[in-house]
Amino acid sequence: MRLRNKPWASERISDHPQYVVAEPQEIKGQWNKEFGNDNPIHIEVGTGKGQFVTEMARANPDVNYIGIELYESVIVTALDRLIEAGLPNVKLLNVDAKNLTEYFASEEVSRVYLNFSDPWPKNRHEKRRLTYKDFLKLYEDVLIKGGEIHFKTDNQDLFEYSLKSFSWYGLHLNFLSLDLHKSDFEGNIMTEYEEKFSAKGQRIYRVEAQYQNQ
Repeated sequence: MRLRNKPWASERISDHPQYVVAEPQEIKGQWNKEFGNDNPIHIEVGTGKGQFVTEMARANPDVNYIGIELYESVIVTALDRLIEAGLPNVKLLNVDAKNLTEYFASEEVSRVYLNFSDPWPKNRHEKRRLTYKDFLKLYEDVLIKGGEIHFKTDNQDLFEYSLKSFSWYGLHLNFLSLDLHKSDFEGNIMTEYEEKFSAKGQRIYRVEAQYQNQ
């Protein structure tokens, strides 16, 4: 997907430090203090335009959410959505997820969401997939013991790859759906991509994978 350049995005982001944390490495280990409560922290890696993380925060005020997005031109839309919503339990990070352990301490995060991640279909790009073993290690390093990854995609190849990756890493699958919108799953919050793909009749895959590091 080609991103439209938004030269004003950087300034808008810097104007709202209450939503987009400028120096997240300085808050490592102190995120609950940043939120002003002891509620669990859930992160979405690749938050895109922010619909999912914003609506999850609205539906679950007793959970703190952090949306992580690499591209300024994308996260600025999530910022606008968050400003409009005015929710106190959401923060955004304009950073690269490969540096996750620089921003979160061990056992500081309770859950990781991966929604409609870039499938990186070519074999030479395997290491860029957010369900590759190196990323699974990063998530494990910041998650509480027994923490979970909740993963959704419309891409069957990426889903099958991710199931294998989870299995090889030793994660336990607590929930699996090969057609989420035709299942009895309740409380699903859709992303922008999910709305688009499901409207076309495309199948949505979902899995909840849990680390076995009790």
